[in-house]
Amino acid sequence: MPTSSPYPPEVIPTIRVVAMPTDTNPAGDVFGGWLVSQMDLAAGTAAAFRAKGRCVTVAIDSFIFHEPVAVGDEVSIYTKITQTGTSSIIVHVETWRRARNTNERRRVTQGKFTFVALDQNRKPRRLPPESGFDTITD
Repeated sequence: MPTSSPYPPEVIPTIRVVAMPTDTNPAGDVFGGWLVSQMDLAAGTAAAFRAKGRCVTVAIDSFIFHEPVAVGDEVSIYTKITQTGTSSIIVHVETWRRARNTNERRRVTQGKFTFVALDQNRKPRRLPPESGFDTITD
């Protein structure tokens, strides 16, 4: 990831959830804001794991909706840290849907989220060195 493949990444998703009726707009599609929220949760999980502590979202630098999500779809969100700075972490996020009764998977959104690691006083802090075990695998 980032990818333009018609197939989801071959890793375990950071978050997997089923879209429910309360997550939809009047037309029956899942709210875009719900998807953004789920993606932010997944990206924040990856960022906090890498930072070994608290992080905050400071920007969503890009976001693309490819197609809608329907009630009952299984939504899988994949994350990959693409860049780090002194205190910042950039996470590429892709969301894929699987219709409830099929094996067909389709990418529905992708975006780039930027986080900053914070100390106990809510001030930016340096990222710790990478340990070699900073990838969420199971």
